[in-house]
Amino acid sequence: MQLLTPAFGLVIWTLLAFLIVFFLLKKFAWPLILAGLAEREKNITDSLATAEKIKLEMAQMKSDNETILTQAREERAIMIKEAKATKDKIISEAKEEAKVQANKIITDAHAAINIQKMAALTEIKNQVGSLVLEVSEKVLRKELSNKAEQENYIKTLAEEVKLN
Repeated sequence: MQLLTPAFGLVIWTLLAFLIVFFLLKKFAWPLILAGLAEREKNITDSLATAEKIKLEMAQMKSDNETILTQAREERAIMIKEAKATKDKIISEAKEEAKVQANKIITDAHAAINIQKMAALTEIKNQVGSLVLEVSEKVLRKELSNKAEQENYIKTLAEEVKLN
């Protein structure tokens, strides 16, 4: 039973060793341990505060980014609308210019056709006049007493004449 009940002197020396170690630890180690724990607690608190601050900043940045994206989309829509309007305006101006040019070309072509038509009519009149003179000259050269012979002769001459 001696193992279960220690002797009185052993208890006193054990208690004395315990108290010496306890006072040494309280005097030297305990303040350092408490200071380390306090510093660690402060670092954790600061880290949590910083994380919360960063979280709020990220939320603000996200909100700002959404606003910027919305503005960019609106500006893009406005620019596309303006570009389409400019394109339509340029196309309509080009069409109007083409119509004006086409009408001018058509008018010039009609004028040229009329000039050529008048020149052709003048030429035909000149040829008809010269043919009439030629036929008249041949008829007058040959004096015919019979009217039927004159008509036959005129028909023969008309067939002989080559038209250009």
